[in-house]
Amino acid sequence: MKRIAIVGGGISGLAAAFALEERRRAGDSLEFAIYESSPRFGGVLATEQVDGCLVEAGPDSLLTEKPWAADLCRRLGMEDQLIGSNDSDRKTYILLKGKLVPMPDGLMFMVPTKLAPALLSTLFSPGTKFRMAREWRFARRQSRSDESVAALVERHYGAEMVDRLADPLLSGIYGGEAAQLSVRAVLPRFVEMESKYGSLGRGMLAARKSTKHSPSSPPIFTSLIGGMQQLAEALVASLPLDAMRANATVQAIQRQDRGWVVSAGYASDHFDAVIVATPATSASLVLEMASAELTAELRAIPYSSSMTVALGFDKDVRAALPAGFGFLVPRREGKRMLAATFVHNKFPHRAPEDRALIRCFLGGSRDEQVLQLPDDEILRIVREELRQILGLNAEPLFTRVYRWRGAMAQYAVGHLERLQRIESLLKQLPGLALAGNAYRGIGVPDCVRSGEVAAQQVLAGE
Repeated sequence: MKRIAIVGGGISGLAAAFALEERRRAGDSLEFAIYESSPRFGGVLATEQVDGCLVEAGPDSLLTEKPWAADLCRRLGMEDQLIGSNDSDRKTYILLKGKLVPMPDGLMFMVPTKLAPALLSTLFSPGTKFRMAREWRFARRQSRSDESVAALVERHYGAEMVDRLADPLLSGIYGGEAAQLSVRAVLPRFVEMESKYGSLGRGMLAARKSTKHSPSSPPIFTSLIGGMQQLAEALVASLPLDAMRANATVQAIQRQDRGWVVSAGYASDHFDAVIVATPATSASLVLEMASAELTAELRAIPYSSSMTVALGFDKDVRAALPAGFGFLVPRREGKRMLAATFVHNKFPHRAPEDRALIRCFLGGSRDEQVLQLPDDEILRIVREELRQILGLNAEPLFTRVYRWRGAMAQYAVGHLERLQRIESLLKQLPGLALAGNAYRGIGVPDCVRSGEVAAQQVLAGE
């Protein structure tokens, strides 16, 4: 019988465990144990019911075009629990000189695919609009080395596009800076489009034309009726109880007798294979005795921290708020808030009709120190900035503050080259696999895929 250890009980580790459980149920001779240092499994998938509202502490949805998490929900028998975002009300604003300006129609992740709305928008200066028009004539360019997202976007559209769109968009997703993030790791499609079409606008338009669009096209975001924690709970319920080892902090993993010894507390256990599904910083600590070189590469992957602040308001506030999904805040605006989501618009079923639910985001690589502030100071900052941006003076009916320290992996320039070195080192350590958001995708679907791939690797003896 093959014995496999999974270190880390977040979504990546749980997805790996479920993939193994499916194989066990199908008749494979194997058993596994999943170690989690905290009392609960699920990591950042955490949902709370407050005053009739469903409040997400971490991610609130899945990107629909990445199918792995939704497919996992279906295999868990949860297909009827999947819900889509309210895309008929999908509008995002950018804070510009203290005022909310809607992102123009046809803007696909900072790339204008319709010139007229972009040229008529007050979001861009005349110089940037000229560069947008000229960008459609860009010649094809073969990139020989990695560069930052900011470098590529500035080459096509200028620095203003980086400041007003690229940076706030990536800050909201990665908690990082466009000037630091690798374009090959974060936006590989942009590199491919530049190589094939030259113009990102023409490339994005061609990509959209090749995809069938209809009135029944799927929504941009998918979630679960009971919130994202529902996925973690369903996974835990599907796994053998004796495989779950909560409050079990792994101190070391080392190679021994063609297998692996996992040491947690005063207990050690021998396994044929190990999946390490923790943040890379934690993985580097537990793997020090296994490989100094691998430890060094994992330790070099940077992370940022984030904070989510949820505020509930009454029906009068809901009526006064703008339509749309929320807004992004460029760094030049001088706010500590990175973004805000109007949850009652994005997912109407998250709040009763007489409630407004706003989620605000702070932290990121530029403002790690904000996580050190006490809750009352955080709420003071958020409420003052909401007053400045939205004219919102009402007392909230409830508030929640959630801190996520070191949760967001940063794909710095050269990230893919580092992954190649990590994969080369793993070949020297048979029976060891890595999973999580540190490698090839930061979202929940990416983490699900990484866990499932890691399970396949250890079962195949890689």
